[in-house]
Amino acid sequence: MAIDLGDANPSIIHKDQKCLIIGPSWVGDMVMAQSLFMVLKQQNPELQIDVMAPSWSNALLERMPEVSNVLAMPLGHGQLQLKLRYQLGCSLRNKHYDRVILLPNSLKSALIPFWANIPLRTGYLGEMRYGLLNDIRKLNKTLLTMTVQRFVALALTKETLFDKQQIALENIPVPTLRVSAEQVAISLEKFHLRRQKKVLALCPGAEYGPAKQWPARHYARLAQQIITEKLATQDDWQVWIFGSQNDQAIGEHIKDLLSEQNLTDQVVNLCGQTQLAEAIDLMSVSQAVVSNDSGLMHMGAALGVNVVGLYGSSDPNFTPPLGQHSRTLSLNMDCSPCFKRVCPLGHTDCLAKLEPRQVYASLLTLQAKQAVSE
Repeated sequence: MAIDLGDANPSIIHKDQKCLIIGPSWVGDMVMAQSLFMVLKQQNPELQIDVMAPSWSNALLERMPEVSNVLAMPLGHGQLQLKLRYQLGCSLRNKHYDRVILLPNSLKSALIPFWANIPLRTGYLGEMRYGLLNDIRKLNKTLLTMTVQRFVALALTKETLFDKQQIALENIPVPTLRVSAEQVAISLEKFHLRRQKKVLALCPGAEYGPAKQWPARHYARLAQQIITEKLATQDDWQVWIFGSQNDQAIGEHIKDLLSEQNLTDQVVNLCGQTQLAEAIDLMSVSQAVVSNDSGLMHMGAALGVNVVGLYGSSDPNFTPPLGQHSRTLSLNMDCSPCFKRVCPLGHTDCLAKLEPRQVYASLLTLQAKQAVSE
């Protein structure tokens, strides 16, 4: 039996007034965290949700209407700095939070809420956080198989999950980023981009490592097919490549491959050029996103764009893009998912053998489905 996350039964929800969320450190996880925020607001529309997170996440959190305030986390990933954590905790005491929910599982992430004297401190046991948390959850990985389910489960009491009821994916609200038409126009003007043609967004990077990256030649072949065949429509297409500074080289490689087909004018490499906020605004006007398993993939899904997520070393059943406009592709080889940063076998066949024609077919399916729904 699935839990109705909108159930107003007071025995399974908390009726706090102010809740602090200690946010994750990855773009994709932060996008999926919005499902938790949405459930908390379903339970209590008057709840104030503040999020403590790295400064890079402001662009995402500001586009989530459920979030009231963003508190900067000045410490980088992996930094302990006990004195600064103690000072941060003390500085939060006058905010009088009723509850804190911790999404990271590290011991150090539990120190600030403990020193802030927040009465109810909820999170998974993680790194043996006895004493620091007083609402400890022991993660049942067979019950909560997906990251988004694990986040949402923290909005419910332990008693709700005790009888192993399933948090069905269809009951979990889909992350939905809010964009401003004015900001979109500013970003388009800044990068001299036009919308006369439909936009295919390619996201060829993966901060985790090359074992999650579909080959550049496949991205180029797919882009060529969509530009020349128009994805079975009468519309012209252009290609915008998104990514960080680290992805600039692969973006240029894809562009170079397309230049060999005299398609340079239809391709723009934005890798390393945009801030996260600008990437969100620009991706919001695209008609299709093809991405490795990355934060940009989740971002595209949260913008309601048709998204095909490509999986090699990671598991599409663990962190899929959410929503009806998304599909995942994986060859499900015997050696995957291995969760390695670099292919231990040296060939990355799990992605190299995933053909562009398969991705093209998935995009056609999404397009047809969208046409029916409209």
